[in-house]
Amino acid sequence: MIKRILVSQPQPTSAKSPYFDIAERFGVELIFRPFIKVEGMSAREFRTQKVNILDFTAIVFTSRHAIDHFFTLAKELRVTIPEDMKYFCVTETIALYIQKYVQYRKRKVFFGTTGRVDDLLPTMMKHKTEKYLVPMSDVHNDSLTRLLDSKRLQHQECVMYKTVSNDFTPEEIEHFDYDMLIFFSPSGIEALMKNFPNFQQDKIAIGTFGPATAKAVHDAGLRLDLEAPSEKYPSMTGALQHYLLMQDEE
Repeated sequence: MIKRILVSQPQPTSAKSPYFDIAERFGVELIFRPFIKVEGMSAREFRTQKVNILDFTAIVFTSRHAIDHFFTLAKELRVTIPEDMKYFCVTETIALYIQKYVQYRKRKVFFGTTGRVDDLLPTMMKHKTEKYLVPMSDVHNDSLTRLLDSKRLQHQECVMYKTVSNDFTPEEIEHFDYDMLIFFSPSGIEALMKNFPNFQQDKIAIGTFGPATAKAVHDAGLRLDLEAPSEKYPSMTGALQHYLLMQDEE
């Protein structure tokens, strides 16, 4: 019987989050506790990549973390971002977040709808003369690079922030008593094994979002009980609700 679920993400800020509906419907307790955290790179660390921000005419943002650390680094480097800099964001939410740092109406901002860079490509292709800079985490693969290469766009990726383990306190370790753990990145699985080197899964269910996270579970020798997204359940909340429903029927 699943009663306590640890979700390795920050707690939703909206009271309308589907997670809260799940908690009420199934009588489960949801604890939101990120296993990883993001830290910015220092200007000194960034300089070792020999990237000059002003060599580029457009920035591709895949997350709000990328926006925060881009503008923070630019300030630390004493780089004044040109008024005509263009921004390409994978979602409208991320695009609107730019307002935290610049006056949105004065900038040229483009965004996709699916959260995938693929969705941005048609727009980026209309601006083929731009030189694109893509701020990234130190944890990434080459899929985005290959995608932009395939369209012969001028681009360069650079690391601007790091994903590190959000270590558990001794008290948290002592009271680590959950029926299910939900992860959203391979780094979360790494953090689990770092904080709990003698982790025994037993009856604890594990759910993941994304194929890379699922693979990390298998690679760690753990059992995967719930995998999202799927064609029928594209979101983690939808998949989790279905899983709990199936558990109740058993």
